[in-house]
Parts: sequence; structure tokens; C-alpha cells
Amino acid sequence: MTFAAPLEAKSIRFRARSFVAFTLTPEAPMVEWLQGLDHWIGNSPGYFAGRPVLLDLNTLKPAPSEIAALVAELGTRGIRIYAIELEGAVLGPDLPPLLVGAKEATTDGLLPGRKGGQEGSGTSEGKAEGRAPERGPDARPDSRIAAEGKAGASKTEETGPQVSHYDSGTLMIKTPIRSGQAIMHAHGDVIVLGSVASGSEIVAAGSIHVYGTLRGRASAGALGNTAARIFCRRNEAELLSVDGWYITAEEMEGVSRGKPVQAFLDGDGLRVETLS
Repeated sequence: MTFAAPLEAKSIRFRARSFVAFTLTPEAPMVEWLQGLDHWIGNSPGYFAGRPVLLDLNTLKPAPSEIAALVAELGTRGIRIYAIELEGAVLGPDLPPLLVGAKEATTDGLLPGRKGGQEGSGTSEGKAEGRAPERGPDARPDSRIAAEGKAGASKTEETGPQVSHYDSGTLMIKTPIRSGQAIMHAHGDVIVLGSVASGSEIVAAGSIHVYGTLRGRASAGALGNTAARIFCRRNEAELLSVDGWYITAEEMEGVSRGKPVQAFLDGDGLRVETLS
């Protein structure tokens, strides 16, 4: 008679992980809302690529069949919906899962009841599509640095920008930011001592300071800080945004392009001023 040796039980570890997710809140009439979304995507191609996106349907309250059509419509625009918020809904397995208990992220922590950003009309002072980034209910803000390496790049380039953290929450980047790199800092300001290449992106909870040429995209006040500003020595930016209010390269052409500028919220719009 033979006996099989008992299998060693292996424990399964579960870890909580937080990440920034963008929320889209469709509103009627859907034709106009989709037109505004198309304008945003046209001004910032690839913005949603690789980004987790939530669909908040508590305002629209569509039927399940309409939800499926909307998710498919967003998919044709390269927007993949990871989860849906809709109180009291029961969704089939063919739709993204329902999300329960999400709270908006703010610079003061995860607090319910922060103002919901309204989807914009697509003008230079329009609100960027979607609300402020959201996180899970138990998440804590963290900063992430993602960099795409290049074939034949030096070791320094492969490891990404040289970064220093300070107790004040400031993130200082001592090397230029290359095309394809994304800097996301949820603790405070970002200071770049070099230039920011086209096709790169900086997202900061506080202000953004670029001491070289800014050619990529810069989003300050990403977690609701309306006092945040963007400063750069030479403005060649693809997009400037503060607390979701944005302006594109085309809208800045002939006004502030190629000049030292600051961008800040003034009333109900984003203002870009040249610096002397």
C-alpha cells in the first residue's frame, strides 16, 4: 500500500493597492456630451490610453441596454471602462463591474462631497472631461514615476529622471523629461530643472515649475487645488491644465507660445499670462 505525501498548503496573499482613476460623468443630451468628449480627445490624443476610467451614471441613470451601448461607444474612442457607479443597479456579466464606496481624492485626503467637475463645452476655458481623479476608499495618495526606456539608451536614461523628494512634499526632477515619460505626484509641487519633451506629461497635486522649455502636457492642482499654478521659462506646451480647466496648444498660438508664462485659475476659467 502506498501513501501520498500530504500537499503543503500555500498561503495566498492579498495586498491593497491604490491607483489614480479618472471618472467620466455623462449628461444629457448625450450627443452634445460626446461631442465635447471628442473635442477633448482631439486636443489631447491618447490621453486615456492605459488609464483606468470609471463611468459615473448616477446623473444619467440609463437603462442596462443603454449602458452597454455607451460602454461600446466609449470603446470606439479608445476609452476602456474599468467599473461603473450606479446606485441600486444590477448589471449583467457582459458589463464592467459595479463600484461601491469610492470617494473623491483631494489634497486634504479622501473626503466625500467635493464638488463634481462638470463636463466642458470644449472651449479654451472649458472644464476637462471627467471629474478629479478618484481612488479607492482605503487608498492613500502616492507619487508614481513611469518612464519608457529606449533602445540603446544609457543606464541613467533607462532608470528614468533623477528625482529628489523633500519634506514639504515637493518633487524635484534634475534631468530633462523625455517623450513618453509620465510624472505623477500626489503630494505637492513638481519642479523640473530641465525641459519637458513633447509627448510627455506631468500631473501634480500642487504647482508645476519648469525651468526649461515645456513642450508636453502639464496638469497642476490635479486633486482639487484651485490655487495651483504652472510656471515655465518657454511655453511650447501641448496642453496646460489647472484643477481640470485646460487650454490647448492651438488656443495659445500667437498669444503666449514661445514665451515665459504662468497659468492659473481666474474666476471661472484658466488664464495664461506672460512673465516679464
